[in-house]
Amino acid sequence: MKRAKIVIIGSGPAGYTSAIYAARADMEPVLFEGYFSGPAGGQLMTTTDVENYPGFPSGVTGPELMDNFRKQALRFGTTILTEDVEEVDFSRHPYLIKGKTHQYHADSVIIATGATAKRLDIQGTRDGEFWQRGVTACAVCDGAMPLFRNKDLYLIGGGDTAMEEALFLTKFASKVYIVHRRDQLRASKIMQDRALAHSKIKVLWNSEIVNVKGDDVVRSVSIFNNKTNQTTEHEAAGVFFAVGHTPNTEFLKGQISLHDNGYIKVQPGTCQTNVDLVFAAGDVQDHVYRQAITAAGMGCMAALEAERALSAKGL
Repeated sequence: MKRAKIVIIGSGPAGYTSAIYAARADMEPVLFEGYFSGPAGGQLMTTTDVENYPGFPSGVTGPELMDNFRKQALRFGTTILTEDVEEVDFSRHPYLIKGKTHQYHADSVIIATGATAKRLDIQGTRDGEFWQRGVTACAVCDGAMPLFRNKDLYLIGGGDTAMEEALFLTKFASKVYIVHRRDQLRASKIMQDRALAHSKIKVLWNSEIVNVKGDDVVRSVSIFNNKTNQTTEHEAAGVFFAVGHTPNTEFLKGQISLHDNGYIKVQPGTCQTNVDLVFAAGDVQDHVYRQAITAAGMGCMAALEAERALSAKGL
């Protein structure tokens, strides 16, 4: 069986950045970038314009940005395998990494499998419909786009994240409607108070978006009131899901310590997990920021930490 000094599981900003740093340090990284589990390149592969990544004053598309990351990792000698990791064994060192067709023993591992934004199955919001054409799951990433400025925007959710994103959208929208299927929010009182006190925010109680319509982009939403059983049409420029994310950790099968919300635990200020020489970078361990730039930064951290740890052990 082949042996690698470092195996990186996952791609996206965290995975590719860790590969760039590891390759430049002559660690000859092997990177499993995924296939069936999601697009290689992560969530940015389903994003159109990225306007908040430094170095691109005119913006860049998500796929183009990730293609550049990938090419840079390849340039320095990363071995990239376009397949999923199906199983890992961290019970003995070197660690066993089993892909669909390739297997490696790894001296160190970086987990950078990201997280998947939860989306409700609503007509008009699916892939191939208006997803990323006015429907998104990241207000902070996309809310400032010209498409949404000075327009009515609709946000689905009722927790703290939903309140934070609604407040963020008020900087750009003419009005932000929080669509919530119940008559009370799940968010903490302080976040509710902030949102409900804002002049640009209105909560549509006992309501559900049942259809999103438009032409090239979103133009309107159909909202069903589950108390009155009435459906009404509303002009809209955007629909934002704020119903949480699911970290992609199922393949680990309990071999890494996780937070209650499913994200990988790391030692504060590091990317080190509870397993020696196993690191986690990007959205798979970050449930706070979830940005491309922070994921890339953590990819750098993980690679540097892995290099130092391996050197200290003489590996």
